[in-house]
Amino acid sequence: MMTNNPYANRQPTHFQGVYFNETLINKYNQQGPRYTSYPTALEFSPIDDGCEADILTHQDPSTPLSLYLHIPFCRHLCYYCGCNKIITKKNSDAGDYLDYLFAEIRHKKSLLTGSPIVKQLHLGGGTPTFLSDDELARLWDFLHTEFHFAQEGDFSIEIDPRELRPTTLQVLRNLGFNRLSFGVQDLNHQVQIAVNRVQSLDLITQVMQTAQELGFSSTNIDLIYGLPHQSVESMTATLQAIIKLSPARLSVFNYAHLPARFAAQKRICESTLPTATEKLAMFNTIITLLNQAGYQYIGIDHFAKPDDTLAVAQRDGKLHRNFQGYTILGECDLLGFGVSAISQIGNHMLQNPTSLDEYCSMINQGKLPAVKYIASSPTDDMHRYVIMNLLCHDYVDFAQLRVRFGIEPMVYFAKQLETLHDMAADGLLTIDEQGIHILPAGRILGRNIAMVFDAYLDKKHAGRFSKVI
Repeated sequence: MMTNNPYANRQPTHFQGVYFNETLINKYNQQGPRYTSYPTALEFSPIDDGCEADILTHQDPSTPLSLYLHIPFCRHLCYYCGCNKIITKKNSDAGDYLDYLFAEIRHKKSLLTGSPIVKQLHLGGGTPTFLSDDELARLWDFLHTEFHFAQEGDFSIEIDPRELRPTTLQVLRNLGFNRLSFGVQDLNHQVQIAVNRVQSLDLITQVMQTAQELGFSSTNIDLIYGLPHQSVESMTATLQAIIKLSPARLSVFNYAHLPARFAAQKRICESTLPTATEKLAMFNTIITLLNQAGYQYIGIDHFAKPDDTLAVAQRDGKLHRNFQGYTILGECDLLGFGVSAISQIGNHMLQNPTSLDEYCSMINQGKLPAVKYIASSPTDDMHRYVIMNLLCHDYVDFAQLRVRFGIEPMVYFAKQLETLHDMAADGLLTIDEQGIHILPAGRILGRNIAMVFDAYLDKKHAGRFSKVI
């Protein structure tokens, strides 16, 4: 989708450069989507009977697959969390859930023609390591029975360090997982108590060292800024400790306090939350420290070492973005399995029920579980091309738009380009006959720039998103 970017093969320093300008951030920062898809999931509508089967039947077998499996269970409730999860300590829940997953996988696989190769697998949640070591092996073996996997691919899993058994990382590595993502969020004890996620630096250090010794090719650490009791000082201490652990990637998320939508957040005392000004100062600290440590700013809230595959793909003009975030495998069709999972096959996007009871009921009835759906139009494809290029490569090449879509960009997008004039005057981007180029001062406002090309952003979505920064 973005491989002919004229900014391909640039030096790493281009993408490491990002300037923090508080005045401009305050001027342009607003609520907006994360654009893991376009159109976003808010545009999905109820699906018609037979639609999902028809889409699966017509999946192009020459297009490789990315598999996402959602494991919704957690043993502990993290108060900040807005993910689709189920809090339980019943180990049997996982075994029962696997039976439903297997039924869904068999049903969907039976409808595919040919034998498309799987290049990517990701287990998310919830806490995927809620599954026992034996259950993880059973799941891995089942998937390899149903699908043909690439010999070299991207096979990852999200990890709660508190839930690891002594043997789990070794089991995952033996199975063939090669990338891990550790949920850390913050290392300050007072912050951890306030969000009900207590884990020591010693524990994080131990699991990181074990992962490196076992030869996982990449590790990611998740952090959050804007949590209760956080400050610039505490965030600095957390980041300095994490940088010493040398993860290949970092995801540093902006905490959105939306207790009306996420009931668990009602347990957070709002008076302990940092102010907007304090959050902005923390984000400045994050940008500064990670730049100094040599991490490349990928975009939105992602950072990577210059030799990590994400950073290399960005410099080569081959980075993509989909429901799994930034990825090097955007050419894949995405098959999602489990409660709330999303699939993207060609221009079709489908979502399973967010209710476990509804999901299980549909599987018991022998039905395909998707309940929501959208097919993107040619117009959507044009807007998506622009949005994703801005978010992945800081650039939109007008020549490519002419070739790809047969439009004159400066005419077709005249209204959007006029809207960007103020940003251009403020030094966030340039617009010329060649295209739109986001400058270092505009990189952390990339979502705000991309939002200009979102044809769906209107009053019906007011209040549905958190602020970009």
